[in-house]
Amino acid sequence: MTDYVNVVISAWFMVLLVLVIIWSTVWKALALWRSARNKQVVWFIVILLLNTIGILEIIYLAFFQRNKNTAIPVVVKTRVKPAKKKVVRKKKKK
Repeated sequence: MTDYVNVVISAWFMVLLVLVIIWSTVWKALALWRSARNKQVVWFIVILLLNTIGILEIIYLAFFQRNKNTAIPVVVKTRVKPAKKKVVRKKKKK
């Protein structure tokens, strides 16, 4: 009976461990990408070296990134109408 309980607990522990690894990896990747784009070397190194299960990464993304609009660079092109050419009319001589 106790062997069965240990196997079930071990299985749930493995599932939980995999979920925590996925959670942490997603937040770490996003925070590292943003800190690199913002050229924040100190934050990049700290996030890379410390494993905080996503807590430090979420704090950085919420409060300390410089440019919050770096997710999707948008280039807006407007069409400028060409200036109308002046028509010069020659005056007739009398």
